[in-house]
Amino acid sequence: MLAIYKRELKSYFQSMVGCVFVAFLLVFTGIYFVAYNLSAGYPYFSYSLAGSLIVFIVGIPLITMRSFSEERKNKTDQLLLTAPVSLWKVVLGKYLAMITVIGIPSVIFCIYPLIIKSQGTAYLGVDYISILVFFLLGCVFAAIGMFLSSLTESQIIAFISTFGILLVLYLWNGILTLLPSSAVSGLVGVLIVLTIVAFYIFHMTSNLMLAGGLEVIGAAAAVITYFVKSSLFENLLSKMFGRLALSDVFTDITSNSIVDVTGIALYLSLIAVFVFLTVQSIQKRRWS
Repeated sequence: MLAIYKRELKSYFQSMVGCVFVAFLLVFTGIYFVAYNLSAGYPYFSYSLAGSLIVFIVGIPLITMRSFSEERKNKTDQLLLTAPVSLWKVVLGKYLAMITVIGIPSVIFCIYPLIIKSQGTAYLGVDYISILVFFLLGCVFAAIGMFLSSLTESQIIAFISTFGILLVLYLWNGILTLLPSSAVSGLVGVLIVLTIVAFYIFHMTSNLMLAGGLEVIGAAAAVITYFVKSSLFENLLSKMFGRLALSDVFTDITSNSIVDVTGIALYLSLIAVFVFLTVQSIQKRRWS
């Protein structure tokens, strides 16, 4: 795993992708830092970080798009699949290289609150927690991008799909306001989610009976529950998808100085889920 990590990390800086990402994030955040903290006198560095979240939408797809799609296109993934290391170590080696690139500017950001403190009042605890959550959010986005990269051999498709999903997540609060709140729409939403899950299970296992059976059982349970107590489905879409507003965990720190521990646990869970899905995606190709 260490050899894969070193190779990937070295490739990021040899291809200048890592350098461009780090430089662009530092410059973008520096502009906000000068405007908000030094000129306007805001004592929280988290204000500057909040403005830099937009950089992740473009920067992280650039980092993740080549992680597995390039290997697949060049057929060098066969070397990884037959290497004397487990598939988990291959995936983790690549993923750790990605989050190292994301972590470099995050470490440099730790200097900024000290600069604020040297000029007056500073809230170091809130600022350092916000830097940690900012880094974890980047890790979540990297895990999503890595998974999407494992599904295709085209770097362009990997970039566009990751960019699209991250943009939707960035705008998620606005999207939630457009969702219907009726019980019927809640039932329809549950059925759509069940269909997507069943399709993914079929894609991974090629077992129509398993995927179809799970969807039929889930749909029957949802319909029965709807007729027994339809009020459970009112505003269900907003409640069900509300946790996907991932940036809320960060903005709560910025706006209210509130640390959502469950949000941090959600970040760690999503990282584990998408790393697992990446392993399963590559494992499927190995056996097929």
